[in-house]
Amino acid sequence: MESVASASWWAAGVLYQIYPRSFQDSNDDGIGDLRGIIDRLGYLSDLGVDAIWLSPIFPSPMADFGYDVADYVGIDPIFGTMDDFDALVLTAHARGLKVILDLVPNHSSDQHPWFIESRSSRDNPKRDWYIWRDPAPDGGPPTNWLSEFGGSGWEYDEATGQYYYHAFLKQQPDLNWRNPEVRAAIYEAMRFWLRKGVDGFRVDVIWHLIKDDQFRDNPPNPDFRPGMPPHAALIPIYSADRPETLDVVAELRSVIEEFDHRLLIGEIYLPIERLVAYYGAELKGAQLPFNFALLSTQWHAREIAALIDRYEQALPSGAWPNWVLGNHDRPRVASRVGPAQARVAAMLLLTLRGTPTMYYGDELGMEQVEIAPEDVQDPFEKNVPGIGVGRDGCRTPMQWDASANAGFSDARPWLPLAPDATQDCAANLRADAQSILNLYRALLRLRRELPQLSLGNYQPLAAEGDLLLYRRHHQGQSVLVALNLGPDPISVASDAIGLDGEVLLSTMLDRASERVGATLDLRGNEGIIVGRAPEEVV
Repeated sequence: MESVASASWWAAGVLYQIYPRSFQDSNDDGIGDLRGIIDRLGYLSDLGVDAIWLSPIFPSPMADFGYDVADYVGIDPIFGTMDDFDALVLTAHARGLKVILDLVPNHSSDQHPWFIESRSSRDNPKRDWYIWRDPAPDGGPPTNWLSEFGGSGWEYDEATGQYYYHAFLKQQPDLNWRNPEVRAAIYEAMRFWLRKGVDGFRVDVIWHLIKDDQFRDNPPNPDFRPGMPPHAALIPIYSADRPETLDVVAELRSVIEEFDHRLLIGEIYLPIERLVAYYGAELKGAQLPFNFALLSTQWHAREIAALIDRYEQALPSGAWPNWVLGNHDRPRVASRVGPAQARVAAMLLLTLRGTPTMYYGDELGMEQVEIAPEDVQDPFEKNVPGIGVGRDGCRTPMQWDASANAGFSDARPWLPLAPDATQDCAANLRADAQSILNLYRALLRLRRELPQLSLGNYQPLAAEGDLLLYRRHHQGQSVLVALNLGPDPISVASDAIGLDGEVLLSTMLDRASERVGATLDLRGNEGIIVGRAPEEVV
């Protein structure tokens, strides 16, 4: 049955995440900015995406590069001005692109006026806007809760003799979402941006918003092993994913619903069975609780097929799925699965049922960049060095052309460029008819032209060895997707899968209109889409 969400722009659409610091610098300070994004909107229109999601652009001391917000209704001068932002929204909308902002409501910067007031005294009216607790009987932290970025989640404040909680850096104190004044303040900030025409929000660490009101210790993780991030030593059942969080998500959604055609996305790193709860009762929670499962699933046909089935079966009735292959926190997909399979991964992402989210540069096949110790910027890597948690390698500047610094900036970029940046750049790949960039463009074009791909149902067919087969159906029409997740050729008897039609697209971009015979033949590291093409699809 077709989802009720299919009438919404975001259901058939494709989201594109921009890390603003790394997209395009327009004022030669080595850091990307809003004017730079405006200058590149033509590229995004040509690519064929439907919405851009911007990582935080609010005023910030940049302890965690914008995820420590000092003002929820401003623009950091690094990125430009409010006039620049207004121009970005206006220009994007004129090109048919939606604009989604990152909302960071779990914590603010310790330089936010709210926290400066809160820590000024125990009886300040904003004291309860953050999570303050007396020391434990031994004088130490109130609980054993750990920071995601290493060490205790509690920081002692000498002046007032209490600890405040921070799920991330000590410069990122957690807001107290049990306080209705906090909720009202964040909701009003949301309305500020929605009135400006923003099309929705991606809510950072939405599953962290409510903490246990009894402040119980988290239990040890029996699966913890040396080399894992230190915070994984505990299972955070009392410091995250509390049942009351879903009430907050419903309130966030109700703010969104005050405006027409807006979208609420939740960042949630939880098992699928818990993730889907964030759709909310009667689907009144997040329209798209981000599904990150492909970021960690083994790249094998059976594992991926089992994941898709488990996710599809767990979805509440009428809920619309979504898929993510890359973001600003995880290693680049081309490095995880290899450059050859990155093309197959693109076809997987853009042919599964649901809304796909692309990460800037993945369409160029950008790989994880090794960052020298002296160039490390990420506070996570600085706090927990040497175990591979650094996120700088997936945040390197966008590779535009063969000029100095790959066209990103005339100044030294804030992070080093990839060694092949001027070779594997957008300009060169655009000119190469069989490049991964042109594959993404072809996939996005086909999604727009075939409702089977953008809105159709999902039917699994086979997952054997390196072969993954599934169909997408819509209103009596169907297409077949065949993916070879390995390097060796595969042949499948066409009659065994009821196959009839022609190749609409190959990841190699060289088989269009080829009729399928007695066998469906896949080369190593190849994916194809087979069906009956409308006249305009070539």
